[in-house]
Amino acid sequence: MSSEIGKKADFSIIRYAQCWEDADILLEALAIQPGHTCVAIASAGDNALAMLGPGPERVIALDLSSAQIACLELRVAACLELDHGELLELVGARPSGRRLALYRRCRPLLSHDARGFWDQQSAGIEQGIGHTGKFERYLESFRSRLLPLIHPRTCVERLFQLESVQERESFYRACWDNRRWKLLFRLFFSRFVMARMGRDPSFFHYVEGSVSEHLLGRARYALTELDPRENPYLQWILLGRFDTALPYWLRAENAASIRRNLDRLEWRSQSLEDFLETQDAASVDRFNLSDVFEYMSQGNYHQALERLLVVGKQGARLAYWNMLVPRRRPDRLAHRLRPLRSLAQDLHRRDKAFFYSAFIVEEIL
Repeated sequence: MSSEIGKKADFSIIRYAQCWEDADILLEALAIQPGHTCVAIASAGDNALAMLGPGPERVIALDLSSAQIACLELRVAACLELDHGELLELVGARPSGRRLALYRRCRPLLSHDARGFWDQQSAGIEQGIGHTGKFERYLESFRSRLLPLIHPRTCVERLFQLESVQERESFYRACWDNRRWKLLFRLFFSRFVMARMGRDPSFFHYVEGSVSEHLLGRARYALTELDPRENPYLQWILLGRFDTALPYWLRAENAASIRRNLDRLEWRSQSLEDFLETQDAASVDRFNLSDVFEYMSQGNYHQALERLLVVGKQGARLAYWNMLVPRRRPDRLAHRLRPLRSLAQDLHRRDKAFFYSAFIVEEIL
């Protein structure tokens, strides 16, 4: 089964310089144990690294894009070579005037292909590697060009000082939710603008309904129900940095376990579909599938699920996100795949990467 999206989109560029999926809820959903073999969609590599924290036997990171694999490789090299503060500098989470020097220290640990890729990205490295993706540049345009037209800097900073849901709801109604916010948000996060500046038009092939209305509602949830002081994804969108929160892989308390288990991580520039065709039956315990099913037809999604059921062991778990396209186990697979709905719904309520409409956790029977 060949990759559907691989025939439609350009994967030669960094589309995502960070993983915009909450590793905290991912790890809770998967409940990775020592001895497990895990598969992850690589993206920028953040969550594949996070999956090393619990100490599995093996994590296999996959991505169609060699540029995304290069992102993962540089992160691995940085985790090995740099101390925690230096790692934050290289990513762009902390100010730095020496990022190229930090890269040069990591460079000998990269493969030939990754070195060739990053040697051509000096401007992006100087800015911080977490800023270099197409999606991150799209968010930077929102932050630097549109947000100042909506709210003064003091208003944005005030958002990160509110302690209770009640305070945030009052602030949202009285100060944040003005006409300019709703108008410019709907414009900038429309399907038309997002397809051209943030994602690829082919990513919206199976999307129905209003993209901007969905995202506006999820943004309100993140600004009120969730605590912005604990949300690294919201902080990066609105501030351009991690302020009072970091994603799992960048937290100091997780650095030692990730570094200790780096030799258990491998990566392949390969589609999920091609990978599954080459694997033995009942060989994988945990799957982090990102939102890959959004880019497949319903029929191809069902085919991929069926192959996952072959490759996964009994009791294996699948975790994946829906943002704009609903994807859930079909009824005809009910005897082979059990949805963990209560767990998934609880985790989705806590999902700091707030723009997703659903988080799905399923277990192979």
